[in-house]
Amino acid sequence: QVYLVESGGGLVQPGGSLRLSCAGSGSIFSIPSMGWYRQAPGKQRELVAHITSGGTTNYADSVKGRFTISRDNAKNTVYLQMNSLKPEDTAVYYCNAEIIAVDRRFRTYWGQGTQVTVSS
Repeated sequence: QVYLVESGGGLVQPGGSLRLSCAGSGSIFSIPSMGWYRQAPGKQRELVAHITSGGTTNYADSVKGRFTISRDNAKNTVYLQMNSLKPEDTAVYYCNAEIIAVDRRFRTYWGQGTQVTVSS
């Protein structure tokens, strides 16, 4: 089975930093794209950042200049470096990946979610 495992969430003060990680495991052939979404209480889930296997990135306007998405293709892992965190960044962050399995099946997968809380 193919699955995603997230880590790196936690409690941080405003202005602080966190780095989220998401690793794909299982019979993976390739991962054309990976990204991070977040959902705050009472709000819609929104795209935070996205990256293709070729390194093309996309960010939500609210995080541009503060967050950086990157990936290690050899490790099937995507990272989200979050700097200058604000209280409004508080949310559950979900990893998302388009994955081609070794049998050539193409599916979209979600991580389990990790809580990020920015508070004094």
